[in-house]
Amino acid sequence: MASDMKTHTLSILVENKPGVLTRVAGLFARRAFNIHSLAVGTTEDVKVSRITIVTDESQAPIEQIALQLQKLINVMKVHVLVDDKAVHREIMLVKVNTEQNGVCVRPEIIAITNLFRVKVVDVAAESITIEATGKGSKLEALVQALLPYKILEIVRSGTIAISRGKDIISLHKGIGEAPDVAE
Repeated sequence: MASDMKTHTLSILVENKPGVLTRVAGLFARRAFNIHSLAVGTTEDVKVSRITIVTDESQAPIEQIALQLQKLINVMKVHVLVDDKAVHREIMLVKVNTEQNGVCVRPEIIAITNLFRVKVVDVAAESITIEATGKGSKLEALVQALLPYKILEIVRSGTIAISRGKDIISLHKGIGEAPDVAE
C-alpha cells in the first residue's frame, strides 16, 4: 500500500456463519472499492467474528461504505476507526538468505532484527526467518533494511485494529457483562 495514500479502517462485527465474508467482499467488488487489507477472526463471543478492512478514501465516502455494509445480512455492527483513536497492527514473516558471495551475513541480519525489536523464529543453514509485528510503516522500514540481503519470501497478515482506551466496538459492554438495553 502506498504510504502517501489516505486509508480508512472499518471494524465490522458479523455473525460467525458461512458466506458472510463473501457478501462483505462482494459489496466491495460490486462497488469497485479496493480492499488493501482484510483480516477476519473470532471475537470474545464465538458466535461473532470481526472483519477488519482497510480501504482508500478516494473511492467513496467512508460513511457510504459503512451504511451499505450495515444493510448486509449477518452484519451486526460497522464502526469506522479513527487512526489516532485506534491501535493498528500487522504481522509479517520474512525469510532472508544468510549467505552472500560465500560469506555468512547472519550477524548483520540479526543486528537488524535487534534494531527493529523483532524476533527470529527459524534458523536454517542458508536462511533466517524473522517475525515482525507493528504498524505497516515499521514493517515497510524493516523490508527496506533487509533489501541489501536477499529476501527469499515475505508473508504479511492483514491489518487488525482496536479502539484505544475505553471505547469498545462490541455488541456487549465487556466479556461477562450484560448488554445495555439501548444497544
